[in-house]
Amino acid sequence: MPAFSTMKKQIFLLDINHYQPEITALTLPFIKVWAEKIGADIFTITERKFPDWPVTYEKMQIYELAQQIGADWNIYIDLDTLIHPECPDFTAHLDKSVVAIHNYDVASVRFKMDKYFWRDGRYFAFGNWFTVASDWCVDLWKPLDITLEQALDNIRPTPHELSNGITREHLIDDYTLTRNLARYGIKFTTFVKMWQAMNTNMGFLQHRYIPMHDEPNLSKIDVIKGTMKTWHLENYFKE
Repeated sequence: MPAFSTMKKQIFLLDINHYQPEITALTLPFIKVWAEKIGADIFTITERKFPDWPVTYEKMQIYELAQQIGADWNIYIDLDTLIHPECPDFTAHLDKSVVAIHNYDVASVRFKMDKYFWRDGRYFAFGNWFTVASDWCVDLWKPLDITLEQALDNIRPTPHELSNGITREHLIDDYTLTRNLARYGIKFTTFVKMWQAMNTNMGFLQHRYIPMHDEPNLSKIDVIKGTMKTWHLENYFKE
């Protein structure tokens, strides 16, 4: 294994058709700050490779891109993620055999089970808006071996998601990573557990893909701006 100081780190972003520029104007500068701090390069996926699949499935381009680029660590971040400048370098706290996400749901709630879920027996479901995996674990992003129709039939959005316009198609990436986690028996942890081990309760990340039950009238951009104010980041780039 190479020394930590020589490890190559690659951040992947997905930006097909210029995703919500009013949001990326707020979030992308902080993604770049964090990338510079941890010594990571940024690759933005802008072209479709799976045009017959939902756009979020384009994240599966990482499976081949990561192998072509050859980084030790591969990091995917949704563009509507706000990263605190003090966010730690997760790769410094991870074994290469373990992938990391923010947190997880119960797979049997969100998806139909199949032989891979049953054999694996952990029944964890990925929310993959921020994912860290080494070159040992790129199977996490491997394209599915079933049809789109079969995959969509296995996805069950929650009532709260449905009421906010989240369809099965939107969750195809969560399903794919969750199924690959089970299929390949990939070990994982969460940023929440990592922060606890670091003896900090600082969240460092903000991501809201649908409104919370207690703030139904707040837009995504309202939440981001509110978090920036809470984190005292409004004038970060003016100093």
